[in-house]
Amino acid sequence: MTETTTDIPSKADPIANVPTRTRTPASRHNEQGRSIGLPVIFWLLEQNVGALLLVPAAIAGAVWLLSGLWWVGLITLLALPVVALGIPIVSLVLGSWAKPKEETKDWAEYIEWRNPEDAKPWLGKRIPMEILYEAYMAEKLDFKGDLYETMLKRNQLFQFGFTWGDFKFYVGEFLGQNVSHTIESDEGDIAHVYNRGNDFYHWFLGESMTYTSGIFQDPEESLEAAQERKLATVCDYVQMQPGDKHLDIGCGWGPLVTYAAKERGSISTGITLAQEQADWANERAKKAGVSDRVTVIVDDYRNLPSEKWDKITCLEMAEHVGIKNFQAFLLQVKSMLKDDGIFYLQIAGLRRPWHYEDLVWGLFMAKYIFPGADASCPLGFVVSHLERAGFEVHRVENCGAHYAVTIKKWYDNWLKNEAAVVEKYGQRWFRMWRMFLGWSVLIGGQGSSTVFMITMSKNAKNDKWTVSAEEGDAQPFNRKQRWIGKNVVATQQ
Repeated sequence: MTETTTDIPSKADPIANVPTRTRTPASRHNEQGRSIGLPVIFWLLEQNVGALLLVPAAIAGAVWLLSGLWWVGLITLLALPVVALGIPIVSLVLGSWAKPKEETKDWAEYIEWRNPEDAKPWLGKRIPMEILYEAYMAEKLDFKGDLYETMLKRNQLFQFGFTWGDFKFYVGEFLGQNVSHTIESDEGDIAHVYNRGNDFYHWFLGESMTYTSGIFQDPEESLEAAQERKLATVCDYVQMQPGDKHLDIGCGWGPLVTYAAKERGSISTGITLAQEQADWANERAKKAGVSDRVTVIVDDYRNLPSEKWDKITCLEMAEHVGIKNFQAFLLQVKSMLKDDGIFYLQIAGLRRPWHYEDLVWGLFMAKYIFPGADASCPLGFVVSHLERAGFEVHRVENCGAHYAVTIKKWYDNWLKNEAAVVEKYGQRWFRMWRMFLGWSVLIGGQGSSTVFMITMSKNAKNDKWTVSAEEGDAQPFNRKQRWIGKNVVATQQ
């Protein structure tokens, strides 16, 4: 006997009266995922340039031998990279100039060009973002109102299309940063950024001098309270204990090493490329009364001495190691971490289902704010590399909403200190950071770029509680005891 079912009409179910067989199955839809292009790019950037060049050379050589014509082989050698790179780039650029869905507003209500001749090419059109921010920083145009408030209307005023300026930067500088990432090149790209002046950063970071996201329980609470909570949270995540030997890679102005030493009793070492950051961090530790337990090294992370640490933290520095060196960096961290140690990595990255604004913003950031930070990649890239390096990931959190609130407070601080910034550093630096902070509030708020807080340990073969008692002594730790309890923060509790 065949069992039959009858659809029972229901006011709560708008399709209840439609026969089951005539309904569209859920497998038929209009959703589209992303291609494998991005992982392929990541893989290519990891490879040795010389080895990659052998591929088109080998293909061209085979064509030459088969055709018997040397010039055919030469044309093949020249055409392969042009086709392989040119088609995706042209497709990307053309796509960025597609007509937006949103209604276009007249930017003249919000933007004023100082020279009317500069405005003529854009009359009745959306201004490309690269043209906008370059003109703003060069004092060729002004925002009639608040930059942040104007940027809320950016989908109706501006075009996120790649420009000739974007192309020149990408080919002339960005690609070179991606494929090098030597100790010398990274110091050249990064050190001067953070040696600009502690006053420069203090004018927007505030008293905490913590260049990372706070954690808010209320968006209206103070920046300092949120940053204090963040430092406590990181210490909780790595289960910081008195006497722990702690390394903070990319320690900035020393907020975490000082907090960990003072509040948790750790013996903390930080490393930075910037002498001005180190000077501030050392003075900070001295004022907190923990200078005997805080050490700050000014050097590249690759020059760290070979020793073991109980806890290693890295808050938004790993972006600078580069895609090329990311796996090597993680393996170095693993080699320095004790077998029973905990590693906390916080890393910012663009979202995998990107939109053109994300990429245009990314180029702006690489050009002016965080040069060489090409490892700002989606979560899948990061976790895949962590597991490949031999780490077990215990906890991952997306902190993007908190970051947006944090940056808005930085933006407000920056505006309050406009006169001081302009007096010492000039209008260009003030405007550059105003654009960076104002735009980044929105980028973080919508998830274009977010920050991931990842807690992990080494992935050992066995565990103390999964083998016999006599074998257990040789295992680094008991996962059950470490991750199950009242305040172990391996899970939301």
